[in-house]
Amino acid sequence: MDLGLKGRRVLITGGTKGIGRSCAEVFAAEGADVAICARDAAGVTETVDALKAKGVNAFGNGVDVADKAALEQWVSASADALGGIDIVVANVSALAVADDEAAWEAGFAVDMMHSVRLVNAAMPYLEKSDAASITLVSSVSGREIDFTGPAYGAFKAALVHYAQGQAVKLAPQGIRANTVSPGNTYFEDGIWQNIEENMPELFAEAMSLNPMGRMAGPDEIARGVVFLASPASSFTTGTNLVIDGALTKGVQL
Repeated sequence: MDLGLKGRRVLITGGTKGIGRSCAEVFAAEGADVAICARDAAGVTETVDALKAKGVNAFGNGVDVADKAALEQWVSASADALGGIDIVVANVSALAVADDEAAWEAGFAVDMMHSVRLVNAAMPYLEKSDAASITLVSSVSGREIDFTGPAYGAFKAALVHYAQGQAVKLAPQGIRANTVSPGNTYFEDGIWQNIEENMPELFAEAMSLNPMGRMAGPDEIARGVVFLASPASSFTTGTNLVIDGALTKGVQL
């Protein structure tokens, strides 16, 4: 299937590892030009070089997405580098899973407000695109109560609500907005590798809840993100795509 991504301009926050890096690689493999950001400037440089090696235009900056001015500057610079913006993917999470006020503050600043600010900053460019889409990475923790802290799940649920509202608001302009809710996703230097090495009992408990007997790889999540964001999914908006290997038990109606 041709996803219609060749020559499209894509912005991804948190694009140096895990789901974000896999998204960047899949978009590039489909012929899209890609801009990324992450706090690790060296990782951004390495990732941009790897994307360019796929024959596409790529751009990136080291950015703390909780910094409003820095995030907006990156969006503007990315639009200049790529010649516009067709697709944005808000992927960064603070992963604030503790049950304290610091987790609420971090989740609001990073998970919630970076997504809102990314959309707002990109909107003047998306309004000029004939295939504009917004995809926010949520979590199955936003669908049900699990062992993560209350702030993490609450903000992931809020992202789904925000995207649904944007979908309705922006539909007359042809701008789509969706979310993807991954289940447990394992990758090098990710949270689940850290839990496996430092909290083996919790890791074993989490694994036991996965009916497929394993966690997702970031590429498995990325392929869903890329399809949902692509012109091939042109009539899909206001949807929350759950990719969790049947981890969650609730029926999504």
